[in-house]
Amino acid sequence: MIQTVKGKGLFFFSLCAALLFLVLISLHAGAISVPFGVVLHEVCRGLDLPSFGQMPTADQFSVFWYIRMPRIVVALLCGAALAAAGAVMQGVFSNPLADPGIIGVSSGASFGAVICISLGLTSVSLYYMPAFALGGAIFAVIITVLLTFRHGKIPPMSLLLAGVAVSIFLGAMTNGLLTFMNEYRLKEFLFWTVGGLDYRRWDHVALSFAPIIAGLVTLIVLARHLNVLSLGETEAKSLGMNILWYRSLFLFISSFITAVAVCTSGMIGFVGLVVPHMMRILIGPDHRLLIPSSALFGAFFLLLCDTIGRALLPPLEIRVGIITALLGAPYFLYLIRRMRKEGGAM
Repeated sequence: MIQTVKGKGLFFFSLCAALLFLVLISLHAGAISVPFGVVLHEVCRGLDLPSFGQMPTADQFSVFWYIRMPRIVVALLCGAALAAAGAVMQGVFSNPLADPGIIGVSSGASFGAVICISLGLTSVSLYYMPAFALGGAIFAVIITVLLTFRHGKIPPMSLLLAGVAVSIFLGAMTNGLLTFMNEYRLKEFLFWTVGGLDYRRWDHVALSFAPIIAGLVTLIVLARHLNVLSLGETEAKSLGMNILWYRSLFLFISSFITAVAVCTSGMIGFVGLVVPHMMRILIGPDHRLLIPSSALFGAFFLLLCDTIGRALLPPLEIRVGIITALLGAPYFLYLIRRMRKEGGAM
């Protein structure tokens, strides 16, 4: 674990530098290669800096600004949202195996998406799918909280169990609707559940930018309260904290930004589980540092997985949800093994 203030500052600087370098690599790589000279020229021009490098052709200009750039921005936003939400969920539940989908967000989004697809609304407007997915996710969270709320309290363990039950129920409803779909709509839903950033446009950036940034800023501002909440109910009460209010607030914000990310990019697993745990090992349990570091590394991780998926077998593309699962599952198994060794059983 990094202990000194200087070391933590250097860590954040290195993370930002690595993220910037990866963005440049991602702008270059893909089925249609954009030369680094063109990348540097367009980045400088976009930032209103003195331009140097190579002027783009018409095709390179279109690929850069209308395909690569919005896709990268969506990857950064969704990766940051999923990882930061995972850090908050792990803090609220005091469990390193908690992730943003633990209270039914993902299953609710899937249920909303399958309703939208079954009604044939995805061909009418770009916004119907995200709207239905977001509505389904929020519906699932509300039902989970209402099932758990008793006598002015929301016990974390009861919330977890209620989330599992709601997820199973909505999963059954989703599978039931899938049995009545034709092959084309079934394939559409399958591609959404795998998770991907292909065909992301500036409309998707506009849809997700404001809510995710607002949610991340709010979580970072409230991080010290999450530190107190993580100490346990007895300690938090002794410090005068309104546990119900803050626990509900953290659950709502993290669920909301997760729902926005899911409805924009589809179902992408392991980012909210693996990234916060890795950052906790490196930077420590202080959520004032853990949440922003998780957001930065989550953005890096998701963009890295998407870049690998685009560059590995061009012109074929491996969807980002598959890459995150291939990289995240081994670490998840390692985490389970480590917890068994430390705790004896799990």
